[in-house]
Amino acid sequence: MDFQFKDRYDINDLLRIMEILRSENGCPWDREQDHMSIRKDFLEEVYEVCEAIDLDDSELLREELGDVLLQVVFHARIEEEKGNFCFDDSVNDVCKKLIVRHPHVFGDVTVKDSGEVLKNWNDIKQQTKGQETYTETLKSVCTALPALMRAQKIGKRAQRAGMDFPDAEAALRSLESEIAEVRAADSPESEAEELGDMLFAAVNAVRLKGYDAEELLTRATDKFTDRFEKTEELIRCEGKDMCSLDIDTLDAYWQRAKKQ
Repeated sequence: MDFQFKDRYDINDLLRIMEILRSENGCPWDREQDHMSIRKDFLEEVYEVCEAIDLDDSELLREELGDVLLQVVFHARIEEEKGNFCFDDSVNDVCKKLIVRHPHVFGDVTVKDSGEVLKNWNDIKQQTKGQETYTETLKSVCTALPALMRAQKIGKRAQRAGMDFPDAEAALRSLESEIAEVRAADSPESEAEELGDMLFAAVNAVRLKGYDAEELLTRATDKFTDRFEKTEELIRCEGKDMCSLDIDTLDAYWQRAKKQ
């Protein structure tokens, strides 16, 4: 095996390691993988990076960024074996993209603030991707995004075309209307559709209030889990089991937990 062991490795070593792992005399598991088989691994690694950021843990972030880079190299190697492109091609593409989308740094465009930077970025992105209609910009939002993130992003892009509520209060009134339509639904199919509309309306209200729907729901879920734990502790301290109690009794414990 043509490989040099070192005290410190760089990106070229990582590329070589992946080449070896995927080779005939490499690792059976690595050789068997394709894009779909490691797709979820990529998602998990990205979420673990996000968790490290949330925890403000630099050591963990360093490790998880390496794991994400491994996934990038893995997918690029699979494509290189097919003769489609290699890792260096992806690096070249993103470098060119950054240069083109920062004309205020690499060109003679003048901007006054980050708002103008973002506007230019979006305009250039639309031009380079050949998007001629606002609908195309909506359809270009990644469909694999978590539903809340995708809904908020699509709402924001619709706003650029003027298709938006005048303010957050109008969005809240729309949410109330959608809730009424859920209650008025006369079939499971209709109810499911209206519930989806209700969720989308809620995301719009959150967006126009200036918040991120994904972050708010994450916080609310964490708060529920924390309060659930306190509720269970209160019940267990009294020698009881949650499953043996009716909902009214559980709610009474819940209210006690809220006051702690």
